[in-house]
Amino acid sequence: MASFNLTFKALSDPTRRKILQLLNSGPLSAGEIAEQFNMTKPSISHHLNLLKQVDMIMDEKQGQYVIYRLNTTVFQEIVQWLMDFSNEKNEEESEEDKKESEK
Repeated sequence: MASFNLTFKALSDPTRRKILQLLNSGPLSAGEIAEQFNMTKPSISHHLNLLKQVDMIMDEKQGQYVIYRLNTTVFQEIVQWLMDFSNEKNEEESEEDKKESEK
């Protein structure tokens, strides 16, 4: 997986977030994705390439079309990281509470 910094940078762009939302409904061709935006196909291609670089989406050539789909593994890794972060914070707070109650 790409670094979390690059992943979060990719998520910071509203166009890329909308592409991810579209793909959450199922695989789409580049043309089907581009139809949802008021921008040039090269611009959409740029966004798709950035999402591919951070492994958030995968592509597959089917005939003359390129079909894009979500790579859910990356999302699972992000959620796991957030859960780990939250658990560490809760453990720290629990230790602090325990020390306070011992006083």
